[in-house]
Amino acid sequence: MSAPWRGSRGLLPEAPRLLVERAHEELIAGNLDDRRLQEVRPLVRESWVRSWRGRVGPEGLPPLELHAAELDEYRRAHPLASAMDLIRALLLPGSAEDTGVVVAVGDQAGRLLWIEGDAQLRSLTDGMGFVAGANWSEAAVGTSAPGTALALGESVQIRGAEHYNRLVHPWSCSAAPVRDPETQRVLGVIDITGGPEVVTPQARLLVDATARAVESELLVARLRTRAEAPRSRPAPTRPRASATARARLHVLGRDRARLEVESAHEESVVELSARHAAILLMLAVHRQGLSAERLCELVYGPDVSPDTLRPEMVRLRKVLERTAPDLVPESRPYRLPAALETDAHDVLSLLDRGAHRVALTAYRGPVLPESPSPGVEEFRDTVRAALREAMLSEASLDVLLAYADIPEGQEDVEVLRLALEMLPARSPRRAGLVTRIERAVGGPA
Repeated sequence: MSAPWRGSRGLLPEAPRLLVERAHEELIAGNLDDRRLQEVRPLVRESWVRSWRGRVGPEGLPPLELHAAELDEYRRAHPLASAMDLIRALLLPGSAEDTGVVVAVGDQAGRLLWIEGDAQLRSLTDGMGFVAGANWSEAAVGTSAPGTALALGESVQIRGAEHYNRLVHPWSCSAAPVRDPETQRVLGVIDITGGPEVVTPQARLLVDATARAVESELLVARLRTRAEAPRSRPAPTRPRASATARARLHVLGRDRARLEVESAHEESVVELSARHAAILLMLAVHRQGLSAERLCELVYGPDVSPDTLRPEMVRLRKVLERTAPDLVPESRPYRLPAALETDAHDVLSLLDRGAHRVALTAYRGPVLPESPSPGVEEFRDTVRAALREAMLSEASLDVLLAYADIPEGQEDVEVLRLALEMLPARSPRRAGLVTRIERAVGGPA
């Protein structure tokens, strides 16, 4: 696969290089009112001023803060370590030694942890201190894509002379912060450094998309870890005084939902009955609340008296009072007083963000597959339809093929035919798809 940087167009708008360089000289001299500074992009000008006021030197190498064994140990424990294969696959396809760019991944403090990519370029960028263990925050080197992206909490592109440090003027870079998918705390930064091709709109989109993909993969890894945890744990025997930090309901591919509750000091897991699972899921889906009549209809079906629901609500409240007091439903209308996350909503959120591969990984099967509750059946169909539509309209070939291997896609003729159309003419997978289509339609494909 060729590198995504080749043949890029649409370069970042820039002021003439000579004007930027002279504006930079005036700023370093303390002439903050010089008219030439007004010709510099506001994002860059504001970063220059922060750097100047922070007494950052306009030349010199960045401080090397992590060395050898210390760096290796820190990298192994860093949250982004598990995402490096994904980052390489997205930003360094093919031979990493001949990509024309350098890819760096740093921590939330701006310290570079991994630097990979074009071997020739890396030998040149080493000369400006762009090495693993070096601090590239704004406070250390002034305006740069990784440091300024961390300072602003958003993706940033810096071209040539826009860098605060004169040693970096031969280079351009794009960077995006990576956040914890649940707390939104910044975990680190992804940067691409090279020539003008790394400050195109396409380059920014790619770096942004890579950061979002990493966040999605981190989320799915956590979901998988939780799903593979022991199915039951001792539950507290008394209500907790502290507020519930997080509550999650696992309903994908499970006939009996699992409720996980985490607080600052403990974690509990309870397996719910089918009826309690349906009630909680409906309250999680309808966050605004439901009347007794409507909740009864969603759980039991039409023409059932709300009197049937009320004793079940009493039993559910007793379960929640022991394990998740913050989730005990309010009445008139019935609603949850605290947020309840579900693994099904995670899949929908990932699809909305375009993380199709990660969404497919997180999809562990239909929502409460054996539940006859009308509301559950409707939500089950919603999740299944959203996944299928994303696969048909937006997914890449490898994701579509993966979808065709799960029960929902195995006999879906439209999915199989689309995958067949997308496959190269000489692909060995074509014969298998043709056979599956013929089996599904009862005749030649």
